[in-house]
Amino acid sequence: MSLVTRGRSPDPGAGDTPVDTPGDTQGETTAAPANATAAATAEDTTEDTTAAPANATAGDAAGYAAGDAAGNSAENAAGDVAGYAAFGRRGSRSGRRLRGAGPVAGAAAGLVVPLVVVAAWQVATAAGLFTQSQLPPPSAVLAALGELVRRGELWLHVAISGQRVLLGFAAGAGLGLVLGAAVGLSAPARALLSPSVAALRAVPSLAWVPLLVLWLGIGEGPKIVLVAIGAFFPVYTTVFTALTHVDPHLVEAGRAYGLRGVRLLVRIRLPSAAPAVFAGLRLGLAQGWLFLVAAELIASSMGLGFLLIDSQNTGRTDILLLSILLLALLGKAADAVLGLVERRVVRDRF
Repeated sequence: MSLVTRGRSPDPGAGDTPVDTPGDTQGETTAAPANATAAATAEDTTEDTTAAPANATAGDAAGYAAGDAAGNSAENAAGDVAGYAAFGRRGSRSGRRLRGAGPVAGAAAGLVVPLVVVAAWQVATAAGLFTQSQLPPPSAVLAALGELVRRGELWLHVAISGQRVLLGFAAGAGLGLVLGAAVGLSAPARALLSPSVAALRAVPSLAWVPLLVLWLGIGEGPKIVLVAIGAFFPVYTTVFTALTHVDPHLVEAGRAYGLRGVRLLVRIRLPSAAPAVFAGLRLGLAQGWLFLVAAELIASSMGLGFLLIDSQNTGRTDILLLSILLLALLGKAADAVLGLVERRVVRDRF
């Protein structure tokens, strides 16, 4: 029987590290036969690989193992790609469902505050907190709406006011786009025009009325011009600011591709500033509706602004409230249409 002995390293620096003797090694492990090939050893130690032939060399065995591993990796990668693709299809369908439900949920949530206000209005009038001349109930406003519809006056007032706002907005927004682009793109134009436009922007809307009547008379001209003034300043300011803050790297990339002048403006600058430009257009449209009431003070006999002032003079608070509600609804409808155009343009840009 062979004895298992443990010795110490003769080197004093080795410390107490045990050293196995040959007898110990032979007793604890089984050495591979001297004539065993590398292929057999690889076969014993490699799991889930394709067995190499008995007479394969070490290089052949390594080749077989590598090929099998590559095959497994390719199968796993293909499975992962298929899984990700299926997940992407499920995710895109879910995203479309969520996007489809988003506008409906948003519209429903947007009705909460108006319904609460109408309910509080009804409660306040029913409790006698206000007189009939101060705040008529919602039913009286609906009755006034029916009265104007029966007399055929409502649609005439709405059509005249809508025409004035659209014409004035088109003129003011167009001038604001052109002048804002000129000031935003040209340093000399900015130095020449920006201070004067900033000063004119501070003039109140009613301050323009006497001058416009003196210059343009009491026809449709001064009304449309006043609405155009209201729409001009928000559009001009946002276009000017957006174009001055376009990423200079995008501009340099466009110039590197040979874009100059109008082509650079249309292909690079305006698409980059599109969200801010549409924000300015929406502000200008809202400002146009605000200036409409002041415009229809100018010797007007039709329009929602006239209806508002006339109902005040005749003591018809129900028609006065109806005029305010119609202005709010028409303004919201026009803003919603412009918002649809904005989403289409910005989506095409990105």
